Amino acid sequence: MDTAEAKDQTLLDALVRHVKAKPDAVAYQSGTTQLTFKELDRKSNQIANALVAMQVQPGDRVASLTKYQVECFLLTLAACKVGAVCMPVNWRLAPDELAYIMGHGQAKLVMADAGFMAGVAKFQSTEAPAARATVVCTEGPADGAAGFTAWYEGFSDQFKTVAIQADDAALQLYSSGTTGLPKGVVLTHRGLMSTNRTVSEDWHFGADGVLGNPLPTFHVACQTMLLLTLFKGGKTVAYPDFDPAAFLAGISKNGITHSFVVPAMLMFMLQSPDGKKNDYSCLKLIAYGGSPISDRVLEESMALFQCDFLQVYGLTEVSGPATFLNQQDHRDAAQRPDLLRSAGRPIGGARLRIVNPVTREDVPEGGSGEVWLETIRNFKEYWRDPKATEQAFPEGRNAQGGWFKTGDGGYVKDGYLYIHDRIKDMIISGGENIYPAEIENLLMRHPDVADGAIIGVPDATWGEAVKACVVLKPGATLTEQALIDWMRERMAHFKCPKSVDFVDAMPRNPTGKLLKRVLREPYWQGQQRAVS
Repeated sequence: MDTAEAKDQTLLDALVRHVKAKPDAVAYQSGTTQLTFKELDRKSNQIANALVAMQVQPGDRVASLTKYQVECFLLTLAACKVGAVCMPVNWRLAPDELAYIMGHGQAKLVMADAGFMAGVAKFQSTEAPAARATVVCTEGPADGAAGFTAWYEGFSDQFKTVAIQADDAALQLYSSGTTGLPKGVVLTHRGLMSTNRTVSEDWHFGADGVLGNPLPTFHVACQTMLLLTLFKGGKTVAYPDFDPAAFLAGISKNGITHSFVVPAMLMFMLQSPDGKKNDYSCLKLIAYGGSPISDRVLEESMALFQCDFLQVYGLTEVSGPATFLNQQDHRDAAQRPDLLRSAGRPIGGARLRIVNPVTREDVPEGGSGEVWLETIRNFKEYWRDPKATEQAFPEGRNAQGGWFKTGDGGYVKDGYLYIHDRIKDMIISGGENIYPAEIENLLMRHPDVADGAIIGVPDATWGEAVKACVVLKPGATLTEQALIDWMRERMAHFKCPKSVDFVDAMPRNPTGKLLKRVLREPYWQGQQRAVS
């Protein structure tokens, strides 16, 4: 890392560097639109002036409800310049859910795409007239809202940034809300800068790197990838929507060197008819994470792209990454295939413990428990929820960020972290703790299975029983008993499913994460789960 980068304390420091050193270099590209570092600075200054004109103050929140990464990032930078905080919101939520998040964040401004105005209208209808947000539309005037560009372009492109510190809030992202209401996760400049440094070094992403970013704006990985380009001075090719064929074709066309995807995206790319016809020689690294990956999807992806692979285990609450299964680990997996089931080792100064979730005592190596993380990338707070913040750090905070209880179950072997599942996804059957990820990995190896998941369902004898939910490949005629028998030949019987439901598709959120809560709901109506 060069001396100038080492001095950066906030997200804006890197922008200042690049405006001086390479003002006309293209930083972000979306379709045919390109934005240089100089234009990034100028436009974010205009937006900052527009925010000041509507009396947005330091500490205020502004919401982004858009698919467009560049517009979202411009608002993020402008908010930082005035000391405010941008809240990218999950545009796939229902209007009531959107209204809750924007209300909880007390958004002073909402920038939204035209297709998401129903959620904005719901939010506005719940607020008193004096507390209603200013609304602008990314794509031009819509439903009475001014167009985003027209709203800010009349303001000066000069702005004096307010004084901000490393521990000030920089972003507010909302948890997925798979249990209870979504929580506003407040991330600091310090934490996000640590992510920039760690990722750029470990991924070997430099000023000549080209990042293909197909992730949705509300995902922490999307935001950290946008910031990676800002930090290093490379280039981002942004994709508002993920189209597997278009993304694959764009790798060679745009000279993409690095990308971060979720396993479901890899699966869809493997299924693309033209996938094997493209040139991927420019690719240096594909990072993946966000949900478990099957051995088959990973092995086939490595064979197709012929580049380095790196697995990321992380959470929104740790500003993205906590552990990496790095490039060398993937190469070593030819001799040590068990490594591919690992989430890797702590990175960027992070430390981890495996803790008994009941006694809160450390578990010896090899024993299963809850993953706790200590890192300066740990979040600042859950916005307006001090009780939840306190519960997330049972031992309090310290200079290294405090020990954060992740809710993930796993164990450590030879320094490598192995994730079982979310603690809440664990199945307890006849006193045995059963972790679905292990079973799902076998399930996905069946040649007739296109997608699948393992859940626990009520059982009068054992408390819970293992059930498989399966999407078959087109034309497959696999039966329930044939699948159960196949799995019993390869795994201990108590772990194997006792029943199988064949479904048309798996419920997933916009980032591809499987929604097991949705799968479980029909089976647990009127009953109390053994695992909350």
